[in-house]
Amino acid sequence: MLAGRGLAALVLAASGQGGGFALQDPAIDEASALVVLPGGLFATTNDSGDTGRVFVVDGAGRTVGVTRWEQSPRDVEALALAPSPAGQAAVWVGDIGDNTASREHVQVAKVPVGRGDRTVHPTVYSLTYPDGAHDAETLLCDPSTGRLYAGEDNPLLPVGAVLPMATDGAFLPGGDAVVVRGYLSATTYRWPSMDRIASFALPRQDQGEGVGVADDGTVWLSSEGVHSDVVPTRVPARALASPPVGAGSVSGAQDDVPATATADTGYPWLPWGLAAAVVVGLVAAVRSRRG
Repeated sequence: MLAGRGLAALVLAASGQGGGFALQDPAIDEASALVVLPGGLFATTNDSGDTGRVFVVDGAGRTVGVTRWEQSPRDVEALALAPSPAGQAAVWVGDIGDNTASREHVQVAKVPVGRGDRTVHPTVYSLTYPDGAHDAETLLCDPSTGRLYAGEDNPLLPVGAVLPMATDGAFLPGGDAVVVRGYLSATTYRWPSMDRIASFALPRQDQGEGVGVADDGTVWLSSEGVHSDVVPTRVPARALASPPVGAGSVSGAQDDVPATATADTGYPWLPWGLAAAVVVGLVAAVRSRRG
């Protein structure tokens, strides 16, 4: 969390794609995650300091639904699209933020989302890291299995090293790669090996926190701040796991960022800066036990 609550986001530079929108609800002041839902909707959530709720907005940025649950989260930092019956939608909510790396466990819960307001009482799963506490902002759900990845007694197993300042991530269409974003750039990785494919620059945002991917491959990017913009971009062909034969750069995508680039370590004073790299991998079957 960089900006204080209620601090307006700066105007974003043009993304080169068009078709974005601004979040209209002033209650969404620290959007820290983004999921693309069916039907042209998006799910987002505030991070630390808010109650347990997920907002659903339409393509014009209007809030059309809110899901609330009774658990009081400590620091919700991530959402991941969860498997659900046809005609319904659900997300995993990741209460995984830990700026001081002092939590004994983090928590995830699966909640339904969509148009309209609802209060739910989900099972909350407590998860631990085998090597001690970590701050994390990225949660992934394997679209081919619908499972979060963990092991015996729900410890979390790191999948691999990622960006030094990972703020969110999502699977790309097909489920054979993931994209993990930082503040200034994003990197794609093959799934499940987590071998790096390529990095690329992102459109300028005041504090880029969220990333969601639509079925057509459009990557949507969100930022913290009241009335902040949600903008679309594309993953360059060179950053895809299986680029089309003869494919070149995708319109609107920017040049690769070298693997050694430090573009996303531009906030060295953040207490959680170094720890954010550890967890793209919350992730294998969450066992059926209550947190």
